[in-house]
Amino acid sequence: MYGGLEYDDVKQGGGKGFGKKMGRLTTHVLDTAHGRPGAGIAVKLFSLEGERHVIANAVTNDDGRTDEALLNDETFREGLYELEFAVGEYFARSGIATDDPPFLGDIVIRFAVRGDEHYHVPLLVSPWSYSTYRGS
Repeated sequence: MYGGLEYDDVKQGGGKGFGKKMGRLTTHVLDTAHGRPGAGIAVKLFSLEGERHVIANAVTNDDGRTDEALLNDETFREGLYELEFAVGEYFARSGIATDDPPFLGDIVIRFAVRGDEHYHVPLLVSPWSYSTYRGS
């Protein structure tokens, strides 16, 4: 026994959350053309386990972040995912002259998650380029 929990429960994250690792997935968007957060960008999260299917929808806030994690300790699973960012619509609203259709419409980032860790997948974007990385 340890604090009212069996040792195996503590070791495996059982009980009332004691010792439980929590995985989560977050994102944010930085508009590098304007030098500010990308606010009001629609974001979809797809799972690629089995058929590709949407598992979360969000819109970035004034800070360019989603208000909540896209995956949290209850929904986090190892696997292959895609984040889809509707940047074409965002830049059309921003007043930057773009082609029709825009060079970048929806940006899709495919990535894998393993273990119970925090995965942060930011998007740095302009109407003509983008980059991403695994943040913290």
